[in-house]
Amino acid sequence: MAQGIIGKKLGMSQAFREDGMLAVVTAIEAGPCTVTRIKTAEKDGYNAVQLGFGEAKRLNSSQRGHLKELGHFKYLREFRLADIKEIEEGQKMDVSLFKSGDLVDITGLSKGKGFAGVVKRYHFAGGPKTHGQSDRHRARGSVGAGTSPGRVLKGMRMAGQMGNKRVTTRNLEVFQADPERNLLLISGAVPGARNGLLLIKKSRRGK
Repeated sequence: MAQGIIGKKLGMSQAFREDGMLAVVTAIEAGPCTVTRIKTAEKDGYNAVQLGFGEAKRLNSSQRGHLKELGHFKYLREFRLADIKEIEEGQKMDVSLFKSGDLVDITGLSKGKGFAGVVKRYHFAGGPKTHGQSDRHRARGSVGAGTSPGRVLKGMRMAGQMGNKRVTTRNLEVFQADPERNLLLISGAVPGARNGLLLIKKSRRGK
């Protein structure tokens, strides 16, 4: 059985637990997804299933040939599996994969913040505010030596694009799974903005 599903973030809300405590939850429209391709170790070098999610308005000829008569899907994503014997092309996957209390890993694109300086991006303290330093308040310091190595090393924290990166939050608890409405409630926050695409997988690590 597949260990994951594709979903869309609907937003955040509140819900009450059985003990009456209020919990913050994220609502996700998860599935239904269709198995569009099965990859095997013998043919492709690894075992995986490709799932289709969402309805596309139009497809090009290569996409129509790939999907055959399975449907018009907007998103195609792969999930690696150890065992693919029970899975067939055209099989449907929905929220019934999960139940309350399960731990999941959710992957999405973080919110894009645009071009940001080092104070906002990396929480740098900035430069001195006195002794003639009138233009260094939010600037970064030295980025390296001169003659040796004579260049800026890779990975140096500098100003640049902030956010809009692939982020995975692990060990999130499933608050409620509703297959009838394709709705998944997750305790806490998940990566990304509203209507962002999410990959929800069963967690391999316990708390």
